[in-house]
Amino acid sequence: MLFIVRGSAQLKQFLKVKTTFTTFAAFDRLRPMLKKKLLPLLFAPLLLAGCTATFTNLTPTTQTRNKENLYPVEVAYNTRQQALRWDSIRPRIQVGDKYYEMRPTLLMTNRFEGAIPVAPGTETVRYRYKFDFKYNDFGAPMADSSLSPEYTLRIVEGK
Repeated sequence: MLFIVRGSAQLKQFLKVKTTFTTFAAFDRLRPMLKKKLLPLLFAPLLLAGCTATFTNLTPTTQTRNKENLYPVEVAYNTRQQALRWDSIRPRIQVGDKYYEMRPTLLMTNRFEGAIPVAPGTETVRYRYKFDFKYNDFGAPMADSSLSPEYTLRIVEGK
């Protein structure tokens, strides 16, 4: 059934017709509720996800024991923080309470490599990455840091 509604009198009469479908008045009540209660909840994930950093550990979880007892590790660091000053990044590897410096990987802007010393006879090492950096703020740049989750490196004897 097709209705062509012309003028406000016919529209009012059309809206008074009882139907089993949702009326337009229900949508009028819904609009203030969306603005007051649900709209702030839609922006909550954006605020929580803000400027998070992601660490991608590029190191294999198992390495063969070597004579130098130094084991290479590599990480890719990604962030959505627009104000980060990439020239101020100081990446380090944290093993226990000791820190070891890392250096940028050639031809890559967000990858860093370093080496972890492991005592002879040790089979596993727990480590994490820490990135100290500065970001642009109102006035002078501010300092901040990111800490990765803990990773485990297993050392196995060579054959």
